[in-house]
Amino acid sequence: MKILGMISGTSHDGIDAVLADFRLEGEELKASIEKTSSAGYEPQLRNRLMQLLPPNETTIEEVCKVDTLVGKAFANLAIDLLHTSSADLIVSHGQTVYHWVEAERALGTLQLGQSAWISNATSAPVLSDLRIADIASGGHGAPVVPVLDLLTLGHEAECVGSLNLGGIANITVIREGKLVSAYDTGPASALIDAAVIKYNLSEEGFDRDGAIAASGQVNAELLASFLSEDYYSLAAPKSTGKELFHVDYIDEHISKLGTAPSGQDVVATLTELTAETVSRELLAHGVRKLVVGGGGYNNLHLTKLIGTKTGLDPRPFSEYGISGDLKEALAMALIGWLSLHNLPATFSNTTGTQSAPVLGALTAGSKGFPAIEAGVSMPSKMVITGG
Repeated sequence: MKILGMISGTSHDGIDAVLADFRLEGEELKASIEKTSSAGYEPQLRNRLMQLLPPNETTIEEVCKVDTLVGKAFANLAIDLLHTSSADLIVSHGQTVYHWVEAERALGTLQLGQSAWISNATSAPVLSDLRIADIASGGHGAPVVPVLDLLTLGHEAECVGSLNLGGIANITVIREGKLVSAYDTGPASALIDAAVIKYNLSEEGFDRDGAIAASGQVNAELLASFLSEDYYSLAAPKSTGKELFHVDYIDEHISKLGTAPSGQDVVATLTELTAETVSRELLAHGVRKLVVGGGGYNNLHLTKLIGTKTGLDPRPFSEYGISGDLKEALAMALIGWLSLHNLPATFSNTTGTQSAPVLGALTAGSKGFPAIEAGVSMPSKMVITGG
């Protein structure tokens, strides 16, 4: 079964796509990577997306327009990737623009990118709206990638921590083949990127290789203020996003200081914040092997800090068959395979869901809806090749 997985993460910079051929052999799921692709959003669309995010205000008109534009961007990438291939199913995560959490409860989530544009352009059925069923069943709807971590890392003898460094950082902890816990630890690049843009420190809008952070000094008073955030003391399962961690959040904490630090020092402090909050959680779970994915792995300063604080050697997820930058797109394809076999992708110890629902809503392709296959058990392992 060939499935195209597509996602734009919390960095809101573009779309990643992976076409994989899934084949179940006994209890082992084989995932052969056939094609991969990435496409940045056009600058005007990315700017409109950023203007939708808290603390900004917007209109229903703008939400409708951006929903269409994001859907067409996903459709264009799908067309390009499938021009010499075909897919039995396309799974589109879309673009998260709001994740509604109050206290310790997730109440809603909104991903833009209307799936009908994708199905109309490719003739393939599309699975989308992947998170809301989990939230409706009492979960946080995030993180949804740990099922891929479990199937690819569950055979490791050591206690393994899979760390994803996107806009938000999340960890998956696996011990003796069992998924112990998975949750958002706090910001990864969300606040770092916001500071880089705020102080106009790079035309790219992010800290390449962590060079800006390395050139600054950590402000101990500002770091202590950031670390006082209540989110860090909440028990898992829990989730968060840019609804909390945005540029006004940075300004609020800086305003408490007697003097304003330089932009480089703010970036250094925020990078230290990410390293500290992630490392605390990894150490608390007794992680002995650390595997890292997401764009934040390329922030050399950040990964070095995490390695120093944990005493671990951060290994790239690519050692397991797929680039860390494309891991989440493959996870979307995996969720599609699970959903077409009536299998859940989230669990009580990852999101807090009470019923482990089958995820997603289907949009028909030119031949209608895909066949749903019942009677297949959850694989015990996934082997990724070709990535």
